Amino acid sequence: MAQEIGPVQLLAIGFDPDARFEGRIMDEFANLERHETIRILDLLFVGKDAETGDLLALDYQGEELGAIVGALLGFDFEGEQPSEVSGIESHAFGLSQREIHGIAASLKPGSSAGFLLIEHVWARDLKRAIRDAGGFPLGEGFLTPETLAEVATELLAMSETLEELEAEEAGAGA
Repeated sequence: MAQEIGPVQLLAIGFDPDARFEGRIMDEFANLERHETIRILDLLFVGKDAETGDLLALDYQGEELGAIVGALLGFDFEGEQPSEVSGIESHAFGLSQREIHGIAASLKPGSSAGFLLIEHVWARDLKRAIRDAGGFPLGEGFLTPETLAEVATELLAMSETLEELEAEEAGAGA
């Protein structure tokens, strides 16, 4: 039986022209991969030309990385075309190709972005359990700082309570 893939997410992270690329972000992604939390499926850095406003692939690495995200962004690397998507399930949600193009188009001239396609390995079994129970996604996303501010006190209290319980469990097991 073929291995099921966990939920796949596209992260688009923008950078101003004066961004400092020191490797820390990629180190954190590598750490998450080592712990089998995520798996990086593809990565492409793009930039918006300061003079023409054209979107340029900055870090295409042949067939190793960039082809899938590049296809989503409309790049044509060596004549490759996006594959036809089949088997789209009802109740689908997420980023459409038009929205992905919009994210790239929103870059300011001279700025850049990393488009990272990751699989949430930790959620493979959860995804299957939800589907087996007849469940389907209605929405997802990271909460904005403004939304978090509305419940910050409650979240901090919950976090402290969970840390205390985890410490008690660790102490009981020692």
